[in-house]
Amino acid sequence: MEASEHKVTEVVEKNVVTVATQQQPSDKKSNIIQVSSNKRPLYFYVNLAKRHMQNYNEVELSALGMAIGTVVTVAEILKNNGLATEKKIQMSTVGMKDQAKGGKLVRKAKIEITLGKSEGFDKIVSPKKKDQNKIEMEAPNHVEVNA
Repeated sequence: MEASEHKVTEVVEKNVVTVATQQQPSDKKSNIIQVSSNKRPLYFYVNLAKRHMQNYNEVELSALGMAIGTVVTVAEILKNNGLATEKKIQMSTVGMKDQAKGGKLVRKAKIEITLGKSEGFDKIVSPKKKDQNKIEMEAPNHVEVNA
Protein backbone atom coordinates (compact mmCIF):
# COMPACT_ATOMS: atom_id res chain seq x y z
CA MET A 1 0.00 0.00 0.00
CA GLU A 2 1.30 3.43 -0.91
CA ALA A 3 1.75 6.07 1.73
CA SER A 4 -0.43 9.11 1.10
CA GLU A 5 0.02 12.65 2.31
CA HIS A 6 -2.75 14.15 4.42
CA LYS A 7 -3.49 17.68 5.44
CA VAL A 8 -4.49 17.77 9.12
CA THR A 9 -6.98 20.37 10.30
CA GLU A 10 -7.87 20.98 13.93
CA VAL A 11 -11.21 22.48 14.90
CA VAL A 12 -11.98 23.49 18.48
CA GLU A 13 -15.66 23.63 19.39
CA LYS A 14 -17.22 23.59 22.86
CA ASN A 15 -14.04 22.32 24.56
CA VAL A 16 -13.72 19.41 22.12
CA VAL A 17 -10.96 19.16 19.57
CA THR A 18 -11.90 17.46 16.32
CA VAL A 19 -9.21 16.47 13.87
CA ALA A 20 -10.13 16.04 10.25
CA THR A 21 -7.70 14.85 7.62
CA GLN A 22 -8.04 15.58 3.96
CA GLN A 23 -6.09 13.62 1.41
CA GLN A 24 -4.01 15.77 -0.89
CA PRO A 25 -5.06 15.53 -4.55
CA SER A 26 -3.61 12.39 -6.11
CA ASP A 27 -4.47 9.67 -8.60
CA LYS A 28 -5.73 7.29 -5.88
CA LYS A 29 -9.20 7.82 -4.41
CA SER A 30 -9.65 7.77 -0.66
CA ASN A 31 -11.03 4.62 0.95
CA ILE A 32 -10.68 5.88 4.52
CA ILE A 33 -13.64 6.14 6.88
CA GLN A 34 -13.11 8.28 9.98
CA VAL A 35 -15.43 7.02 12.70
CA SER A 36 -16.96 9.11 15.48
CA SER A 37 -18.39 7.56 18.62
CA ASN A 38 -21.42 9.82 18.79
CA LYS A 39 -22.15 11.43 15.42
CA ARG A 40 -23.66 8.50 13.49
CA PRO A 41 -25.34 5.18 14.34
CA LEU A 42 -23.17 2.07 14.32
CA TYR A 43 -24.79 0.53 11.22
CA PHE A 44 -24.21 3.72 9.24
CA TYR A 45 -20.49 2.85 9.38
CA VAL A 46 -21.14 -0.85 8.64
CA ASN A 47 -23.09 0.02 5.48
CA LEU A 48 -20.62 2.72 4.47
CA ALA A 49 -17.74 0.25 4.82
CA LYS A 50 -19.62 -2.27 2.63
CA ARG A 51 -20.05 0.36 -0.08
CA HIS A 52 -16.38 1.34 0.13
CA MET A 53 -15.34 -2.31 -0.21
CA GLN A 54 -17.52 -2.65 -3.31
CA ASN A 55 -15.76 0.34 -4.89
CA TYR A 56 -12.19 -0.05 -3.63
CA ASN A 57 -11.91 -3.76 -2.60
CA GLU A 58 -10.64 -2.62 0.79
CA VAL A 59 -11.44 0.00 3.40
CA GLU A 60 -9.51 1.64 6.22
CA LEU A 61 -11.48 2.40 9.38
CA SER A 62 -9.86 5.08 11.52
CA ALA A 63 -10.76 6.50 14.94
CA LEU A 64 -9.43 8.54 17.83
CA GLY A 65 -10.04 8.14 21.57
CA MET A 66 -13.51 7.02 22.59
CA ALA A 67 -14.45 6.11 18.99
CA ILE A 68 -11.97 3.22 18.96
CA GLY A 69 -14.59 0.83 20.38
CA THR A 70 -16.96 1.76 17.56
CA VAL A 71 -14.32 1.00 14.91
CA VAL A 72 -13.54 -2.38 16.46
CA THR A 73 -17.26 -3.24 16.61
CA VAL A 74 -17.79 -2.26 12.95
CA ALA A 75 -14.81 -4.38 11.89
CA GLU A 76 -16.04 -7.38 13.90
CA ILE A 77 -19.56 -7.13 12.45
CA LEU A 78 -18.14 -7.15 8.92
CA LYS A 79 -15.82 -10.07 9.69
CA ASN A 80 -18.45 -12.14 11.51
CA ASN A 81 -20.92 -11.71 8.63
CA GLY A 82 -18.33 -13.05 6.19
CA LEU A 83 -17.94 -9.76 4.35
CA ALA A 84 -14.39 -8.77 5.26
CA THR A 85 -10.99 -10.10 6.17
CA GLU A 86 -8.55 -8.29 8.41
CA LYS A 87 -5.48 -7.00 6.56
CA LYS A 88 -3.80 -4.65 9.01
CA ILE A 89 -4.31 -3.12 12.45
CA GLN A 90 -2.22 -0.12 13.40
CA MET A 91 -2.33 1.62 16.78
CA SER A 92 -0.63 4.86 17.74
CA THR A 93 -1.03 8.07 19.69
CA VAL A 94 -1.42 11.53 18.25
CA GLY A 95 -0.77 14.90 19.88
CA MET A 96 -3.52 17.51 19.72
CA LYS A 97 -3.98 20.97 21.16
CA ASP A 98 -6.87 21.10 23.61
CA GLN A 99 -8.17 24.66 24.01
CA ALA A 100 -10.12 23.63 27.13
CA LYS A 101 -6.76 23.00 28.78
CA GLY A 102 -5.24 26.28 27.67
CA GLY A 103 -3.88 25.03 24.35
CA LYS A 104 -1.95 22.27 26.08
CA LEU A 105 -0.84 19.33 23.95
CA VAL A 106 -2.76 16.16 24.83
CA ARG A 107 -2.15 12.65 23.54
CA LYS A 108 -5.01 10.62 22.09
CA ALA A 109 -5.07 6.97 21.12
CA LYS A 110 -5.59 6.25 17.41
CA ILE A 111 -6.46 3.02 15.62
CA GLU A 112 -6.52 2.20 11.92
CA ILE A 113 -8.01 -1.11 10.79
CA THR A 114 -7.68 -2.10 7.14
CA LEU A 115 -10.22 -4.62 5.90
CA GLY A 116 -10.38 -6.33 2.53
CA LYS A 117 -13.22 -8.05 0.73
CA SER A 118 -13.75 -11.65 1.74
CA GLU A 119 -13.90 -14.33 -0.96
CA GLY A 120 -17.67 -14.52 -0.61
CA PHE A 121 -18.30 -10.76 -0.45
CA ASP A 122 -19.76 -10.41 -3.95
CA LYS A 123 -22.01 -13.44 -3.47
CA ILE A 124 -23.35 -12.11 -0.18
CA VAL A 125 -23.82 -8.44 -1.11
CA SER A 126 -24.82 -8.44 -4.80
CA PRO A 127 -27.70 -10.97 -4.82
CA LYS A 128 -29.55 -9.00 -2.14
CA LYS A 129 -29.73 -5.95 -4.40
CA LYS A 130 -31.07 -8.00 -7.33
CA ASP A 131 -33.64 -9.73 -5.12
CA GLN A 132 -34.83 -6.41 -3.69
CA ASN A 133 -35.36 -5.01 -7.19
CA LYS A 134 -37.22 -8.15 -8.24
CA ILE A 135 -39.49 -8.03 -5.18
CA GLU A 136 -40.23 -4.34 -5.74
CA MET A 137 -41.13 -4.99 -9.39
CA GLU A 138 -43.41 -7.93 -8.56
CA ALA A 139 -45.21 -6.21 -5.68
CA PRO A 140 -48.80 -5.22 -6.49
CA ASN A 141 -49.71 -1.56 -6.64
CA HIS A 142 -52.75 -2.10 -4.43
CA VAL A 143 -53.86 -4.60 -1.83
CA GLU A 144 -57.41 -5.88 -1.54
CA VAL A 145 -58.76 -6.74 1.89
CA ASN A 146 -61.78 -9.04 2.14
CA ALA A 147 -63.72 -8.54 5.35
